Amino acid sequence: MMQFKKQQVSELLRKFRIRMVPVLVVVGMMSASPGFAEEKCAPVDKKHIKIEGYISKSFRKQSKKIFKEFGEMGSTRVTLKVFPMGETSKVLAVGRCVPAYIAQHIIKKALNYSTGVESLVQQQFVHSHWVGVGVTMFDEPSQQMVSADQIQQLLKQDISDEEFHALYRQLSVPNALVPFFGLKSPNVKIATPSGGATGRGANEQ
Repeated sequence: MMQFKKQQVSELLRKFRIRMVPVLVVVGMMSASPGFAEEKCAPVDKKHIKIEGYISKSFRKQSKKIFKEFGEMGSTRVTLKVFPMGETSKVLAVGRCVPAYIAQHIIKKALNYSTGVESLVQQQFVHSHWVGVGVTMFDEPSQQMVSADQIQQLLKQDISDEEFHALYRQLSVPNALVPFFGLKSPNVKIATPSGGATGRGANEQ
Protein backbone atom coordinates (compact mmCIF):
# COMPACT_ATOMS: atom_id res chain seq x y z
CA MET A 1 0.00 0.00 0.00
CA MET A 2 2.80 2.42 0.95
CA GLN A 3 4.68 1.55 -2.23
CA PHE A 4 1.55 2.29 -4.27
CA LYS A 5 1.15 5.73 -2.64
CA LYS A 6 4.81 6.54 -3.34
CA GLN A 7 4.28 5.61 -6.98
CA GLN A 8 1.22 7.88 -7.13
CA VAL A 9 3.16 10.82 -5.68
CA SER A 10 6.07 10.21 -8.06
CA GLU A 11 3.71 10.13 -11.03
CA LEU A 12 2.02 13.38 -9.94
CA LEU A 13 5.40 15.10 -9.57
CA ARG A 14 6.46 13.86 -12.99
CA LYS A 15 3.31 15.27 -14.60
CA PHE A 16 3.75 18.53 -12.69
CA ARG A 17 7.30 18.97 -13.99
CA ILE A 18 6.22 18.20 -17.55
CA ARG A 19 3.46 20.80 -17.38
CA MET A 20 5.55 23.49 -15.68
CA VAL A 21 8.63 23.38 -17.94
CA PRO A 22 6.81 25.14 -20.83
CA VAL A 23 5.55 27.75 -18.37
CA LEU A 24 9.08 28.45 -17.16
CA VAL A 25 10.28 28.73 -20.75
CA VAL A 26 7.57 31.27 -21.58
CA VAL A 27 8.31 33.26 -18.43
CA GLY A 28 11.99 33.32 -19.34
CA MET A 29 11.21 34.51 -22.87
CA MET A 30 8.96 37.25 -21.50
CA SER A 31 11.68 38.45 -19.15
CA ALA A 32 14.30 38.57 -21.89
CA SER A 33 12.14 40.06 -24.64
CA PRO A 34 12.18 43.85 -25.19
CA GLY A 35 8.49 43.59 -26.01
CA PHE A 36 7.79 42.88 -22.36
CA ALA A 37 9.87 45.76 -21.04
CA GLU A 38 8.29 47.81 -18.29
CA GLU A 39 6.32 50.70 -19.77
CA LYS A 40 6.50 54.23 -18.43
CA CYS A 41 3.69 55.00 -15.99
CA ALA A 42 0.88 57.19 -17.27
CA PRO A 43 0.26 60.13 -14.88
CA VAL A 44 -2.68 59.64 -12.53
CA ASP A 45 -4.39 62.79 -13.76
CA LYS A 46 -4.76 61.03 -17.11
CA LYS A 47 -5.19 57.46 -15.87
CA HIS A 48 -6.86 57.24 -12.49
CA ILE A 49 -6.00 54.65 -9.85
CA LYS A 50 -8.76 52.08 -9.40
CA ILE A 51 -9.39 50.97 -5.82
CA GLU A 52 -11.18 47.65 -5.69
CA GLY A 53 -11.93 45.05 -3.03
CA TYR A 54 -13.79 44.86 0.25
CA ILE A 55 -14.31 46.44 3.63
CA SER A 56 -15.53 44.44 6.63
CA LYS A 57 -19.24 43.75 7.00
CA SER A 58 -19.27 45.50 10.38
CA PHE A 59 -18.92 48.83 8.52
CA ARG A 60 -21.88 48.21 6.20
CA LYS A 61 -23.97 51.11 7.54
CA GLN A 62 -21.09 53.57 7.06
CA SER A 63 -19.98 52.13 3.73
CA LYS A 64 -20.80 55.16 1.53
CA LYS A 65 -18.83 57.48 3.80
CA ILE A 66 -15.93 55.03 4.00
CA PHE A 67 -15.77 54.56 0.23
CA LYS A 68 -15.45 58.34 -0.12
CA GLU A 69 -12.62 58.31 2.42
CA PHE A 70 -10.66 55.85 0.28
CA GLY A 71 -10.84 58.30 -2.63
CA GLU A 72 -9.93 61.44 -0.68
CA MET A 73 -6.53 61.77 -2.37
CA GLY A 74 -8.15 62.33 -5.76
CA SER A 75 -7.20 60.80 -9.13
CA THR A 76 -8.91 57.58 -8.04
CA ARG A 77 -11.95 55.50 -8.91
CA VAL A 78 -13.38 53.60 -5.95
CA THR A 79 -15.37 50.41 -6.58
CA LEU A 80 -15.15 48.85 -3.14
CA LYS A 81 -17.86 46.59 -1.72
CA VAL A 82 -18.91 45.35 1.69
CA PHE A 83 -17.62 41.82 2.25
CA PRO A 84 -20.72 39.61 2.58
CA MET A 85 -19.34 37.19 5.16
CA GLY A 86 -17.97 39.48 7.84
CA GLU A 87 -14.17 39.61 7.84
CA THR A 88 -12.22 40.35 4.69
CA SER A 89 -9.01 38.71 3.59
CA LYS A 90 -5.81 40.38 4.79
CA VAL A 91 -4.35 40.68 1.29
CA LEU A 92 -3.24 43.95 -0.31
CA ALA A 93 -2.15 44.44 -3.92
CA VAL A 94 -0.54 47.66 -5.19
CA GLY A 95 0.26 48.32 -8.85
CA ARG A 96 3.65 49.73 -9.83
CA CYS A 97 2.26 53.08 -11.05
CA VAL A 98 0.34 53.95 -7.88
CA PRO A 99 1.96 57.04 -6.28
CA ALA A 100 3.28 56.46 -2.77
CA TYR A 101 0.97 59.03 -1.20
CA ILE A 102 -2.12 57.33 -2.66
CA ALA A 103 -0.89 53.85 -1.74
CA GLN A 104 -0.15 54.94 1.83
CA HIS A 105 -3.59 56.53 2.18
CA ILE A 106 -5.25 53.31 1.00
CA ILE A 107 -3.14 51.16 3.33
CA LYS A 108 -4.16 53.29 6.30
CA LYS A 109 -7.83 53.02 5.36
CA ALA A 110 -7.47 49.27 4.81
CA LEU A 111 -6.03 48.91 8.32
CA ASN A 112 -9.06 50.76 9.68
CA TYR A 113 -11.88 49.26 7.64
CA SER A 114 -10.80 45.77 6.58
CA THR A 115 -9.50 42.89 8.68
CA GLY A 116 -5.97 44.25 8.27
CA VAL A 117 -2.98 43.90 5.96
CA GLU A 118 -0.83 40.83 6.46
CA SER A 119 0.03 39.79 2.91
CA LEU A 120 1.30 41.60 -0.20
CA VAL A 121 0.82 40.44 -3.79
CA GLN A 122 3.71 40.55 -6.25
CA GLN A 123 3.36 43.41 -8.71
CA GLN A 124 3.81 41.13 -11.72
CA PHE A 125 0.24 39.96 -11.08
CA VAL A 126 -1.25 43.41 -10.47
CA HIS A 127 -2.36 46.03 -13.01
CA SER A 128 -0.15 49.11 -12.94
CA HIS A 129 -2.88 51.57 -11.86
CA TRP A 130 -4.83 49.29 -9.53
CA VAL A 131 -5.04 48.65 -5.78
CA GLY A 132 -6.80 45.64 -4.28
CA VAL A 133 -7.98 45.78 -0.65
CA GLY A 134 -9.01 42.57 1.11
CA VAL A 135 -9.08 40.78 -2.24
CA THR A 136 -9.41 37.02 -2.69
CA MET A 137 -8.47 36.58 -6.37
CA PHE A 138 -4.76 35.85 -5.79
CA ASP A 139 -3.42 32.46 -4.73
CA GLU A 140 -0.84 32.03 -1.95
CA PRO A 141 2.18 31.38 -4.24
CA SER A 142 1.77 34.90 -5.69
CA GLN A 143 2.04 36.70 -2.35
CA GLN A 144 4.09 37.00 0.83
CA MET A 145 3.15 37.44 4.48
CA VAL A 146 4.31 40.69 6.09
CA SER A 147 4.57 41.92 9.66
CA ALA A 148 3.05 45.05 11.19
CA ASP A 149 6.54 46.57 11.33
CA GLN A 150 7.03 45.97 7.60
CA ILE A 151 3.72 47.67 6.84
CA GLN A 152 4.90 50.64 8.89
CA GLN A 153 8.01 50.79 6.69
CA LEU A 154 5.72 51.29 3.70
CA LEU A 155 3.95 54.06 5.60
CA LYS A 156 7.17 55.93 6.31
CA GLN A 157 6.70 59.68 5.92
CA ASP A 158 8.30 61.39 2.91
CA ILE A 159 9.11 58.10 1.18
CA SER A 160 9.47 58.62 -2.58
CA ASP A 161 7.51 56.68 -5.19
CA GLU A 162 10.68 54.83 -6.21
CA GLU A 163 11.55 53.95 -2.61
CA PHE A 164 8.01 52.82 -1.85
CA HIS A 165 7.80 50.46 -4.81
CA ALA A 166 11.32 49.11 -4.33
CA LEU A 167 10.39 48.25 -0.75
CA TYR A 168 7.01 46.83 -1.78
CA ARG A 169 8.63 44.55 -4.36
CA GLN A 170 11.21 43.44 -1.82
CA LEU A 171 8.58 42.60 0.81
CA SER A 172 6.23 40.81 -1.59
CA VAL A 173 8.63 38.18 -2.98
CA PRO A 174 6.97 34.81 -2.17
CA ASN A 175 8.64 31.76 -0.67
CA ALA A 176 10.88 29.79 -3.01
CA LEU A 177 9.12 26.53 -2.14
CA VAL A 178 5.36 25.98 -1.88
CA PRO A 179 3.30 22.97 -0.71
CA PHE A 180 2.31 20.52 -3.45
CA PHE A 181 0.57 17.25 -2.51
CA GLY A 182 2.25 17.25 0.89
CA LEU A 183 5.69 18.02 -0.56
CA LYS A 184 7.64 21.23 -1.16
CA SER A 185 7.94 22.21 -4.82
CA PRO A 186 9.61 25.21 -6.51
CA ASN A 187 7.37 28.27 -6.70
CA VAL A 188 7.12 29.19 -10.39
CA LYS A 189 5.42 32.51 -9.57
CA ILE A 190 8.48 34.19 -8.07
CA ALA A 191 9.68 37.34 -9.83
CA THR A 192 12.80 39.35 -9.13
CA PRO A 193 12.18 42.38 -6.85
CA SER A 194 12.92 44.75 -9.73
CA GLY A 195 10.12 43.39 -11.91
CA GLY A 196 6.95 45.23 -12.91
CA ALA A 197 3.67 44.03 -14.32
CA THR A 198 0.26 44.41 -15.79
CA GLY A 199 -1.80 41.64 -14.26
CA ARG A 200 -5.07 41.18 -12.39
CA GLY A 201 -7.35 44.15 -12.54
CA ALA A 202 -6.11 45.09 -16.02
CA ASN A 203 -9.49 44.46 -17.61
CA GLU A 204 -11.19 46.41 -14.85
CA GLN A 205 -9.84 49.81 -15.86
